[in-house]
Amino acid sequence: MSGREGGKKKPLKAPKKANKEMDDDEVAFKQKQKDDQKAMEALKTKASGKGPLGGSGIKKSGKK
Repeated sequence: MSGREGGKKKPLKAPKKANKEMDDDEVAFKQKQKDDQKAMEALKTKASGKGPLGGSGIKKSGKK
């Protein structure tokens, strides 16, 4: 046994994926997913800027 065979072997490179053609349905679906993601990000930023939701909690009467 030679010293070069020991240790970790390098992983084989995966073959490149061929660019597959997408039809109109797939393109529309991908676009819809991107739009939904953008909408969710906008809602997250909008919601994070505010305080607690509702804000009513327990109402106290004026009597003592």
